[in-house]
Amino acid sequence: MRFLSNVLATLVGLFIFCMMGFFLLIFIAAIAGSGSDTVSVKDNSVIVLDLSRITNDYGGKINYKDIDYFEENHDGVVDILRAIEAAQTDPSIKGISILNNQSQLGMAQNKAIRDALEQFKQSGKFVYAYANYYTQKEYYLNSVANAVYLNPVGEMDFKGLSSEIMFFKDLQEKSGVKVEVIRHGKYKSAVEPFLDNKMSDANREQISALLQSVWDATIVDIAKSRNVPEQRLNEIANGLLARTPEMALAEKLVDKVVYEDVYHDDIRKKLKVDANEKYNQIDILDYAENIATTADTYLAPDKIAIIYAQGEIDGGEGDVTTIGEGSIRRSLQEARKDDAVKAIVLRIDSPGGSALTSDLIWREIELTKKEKPVVVSMGNLAASGGYYIACNSNRIFAEANTITGSIGVFGMLPNFTPLATKIGINTEQVSTHANAAGYSAFKPLSENFKNVTQESVERIYGTFVDRVAKGRKMTTAAVDSIGQGRVWSGSEALKIGLVDEIGGLDDAIAYAAKLAKTEDFATQDFPEYEKSFWDWLESMGMPFAKSRETVLREEIGEENYRMIQQIKRITAQKGVRAALPFGIDIR
Repeated sequence: MRFLSNVLATLVGLFIFCMMGFFLLIFIAAIAGSGSDTVSVKDNSVIVLDLSRITNDYGGKINYKDIDYFEENHDGVVDILRAIEAAQTDPSIKGISILNNQSQLGMAQNKAIRDALEQFKQSGKFVYAYANYYTQKEYYLNSVANAVYLNPVGEMDFKGLSSEIMFFKDLQEKSGVKVEVIRHGKYKSAVEPFLDNKMSDANREQISALLQSVWDATIVDIAKSRNVPEQRLNEIANGLLARTPEMALAEKLVDKVVYEDVYHDDIRKKLKVDANEKYNQIDILDYAENIATTADTYLAPDKIAIIYAQGEIDGGEGDVTTIGEGSIRRSLQEARKDDAVKAIVLRIDSPGGSALTSDLIWREIELTKKEKPVVVSMGNLAASGGYYIACNSNRIFAEANTITGSIGVFGMLPNFTPLATKIGINTEQVSTHANAAGYSAFKPLSENFKNVTQESVERIYGTFVDRVAKGRKMTTAAVDSIGQGRVWSGSEALKIGLVDEIGGLDDAIAYAAKLAKTEDFATQDFPEYEKSFWDWLESMGMPFAKSRETVLREEIGEENYRMIQQIKRITAQKGVRAALPFGIDIR
């Protein structure tokens, strides 16, 4: 028996040794690979603006502390913007090609890239765009080009904006799984799908106003680039008058209806390259990596810290898709203590989330403001908790199509009592005090517990309104009148005092430098996320290290995954939340 146990122990030891050796080899190979040369930029080149792999403003810096390995990614929108800016003065770059671009970026991100392309054109270099099919969002970006091409058998989607919301009231009754809702704010419609089977008048009002405002901002840019009056663009959208390539050409929304080979021939002519020769192309991410890793480091005496807060707000460390109190508060503290940092720009792209975490970040901004200016730049979203962490900054910038506001609070509690009764499950409780049991998902919501929770919601809403009132120098009554969970576009938020200026990240940085009284500065990106060895294994694509979410995304596709995640987030929400009242996907 001892012999067998010794053999087994030896085999286990050998297995562990081999696995550790295997991981070590992978680790060494990864480090060696990370030091490989970047793609060189050839003379007379064109940047291919493929945005399909870009989702966040910030690619992220990751410190795998337990294996002493540091990783910095240059695949964020900010890296694209820096690359386009550098290309303006790069003699090797002659133009930019937007070829069949399909991205998941939001409208504000597209606006930022569009503005950068407009600046690029001012340098005398060209921007050409070609697509087999233009979605409305993609056309918004592509319309900035000097010449817009469309496939002869392609289509154009230009019809205005809409939003679709699913309701689950009947599903709850049929399944026996109910969601108990406690809220403040007549517009706080994150919980509405669980209360009714149709949209409330208040919710329809806010969504209609929001969509119209975003659409108005969109056609202003298109009208300017395409030299088509805004009124005519509305007529085109209303009548679907650009649905075919010929109709789009007749309405001057595109310049040429040709196949892709003709598009490349036109670029060759622009570059003065023979028709039978390939012209030099470089992918935007390769160019961004090249700029980030080979550009001369500018040793400015001062720094402006840019802290990216992107994703839902929650506890923990956070990452490039989640705002965690750990990484954000640590970043604010580091920037505050660094004498070289003269001001901070907080770049927010968030629908909100945990009310507690939002308040902890708010507090860290309060402490930081006493020592250095804090300026906010809003991206696609800075709503509810996202606005909570913005409201006390020295100044707020937003794009006209940013979604913001949503000053409201709610609580959601899943309840399985109907289902348990249906399948024959009964639960009994024994307690020492009247409120000791708290809330049980297998018992009907008691009136006492509901009252206590409502009190908590009201208290947090009052705190939220008070934070905004003090930060924006408004009365609590004024904040409450534009609060109640209602969402606003950036242009609407400017009129009601929730933001100070319409502008992008560069405008916020310039204003922060002005407050800090510095003209000679460089920017420094935050946060630096602290991760573990297992996180690193997953990032390297190890199948056994992949999370269930990663596997699911790969199996069912991004669109289906996002829908499932939306349902999962709603049903899993517990406690008091300060979050965007609905999901909106503008196409």
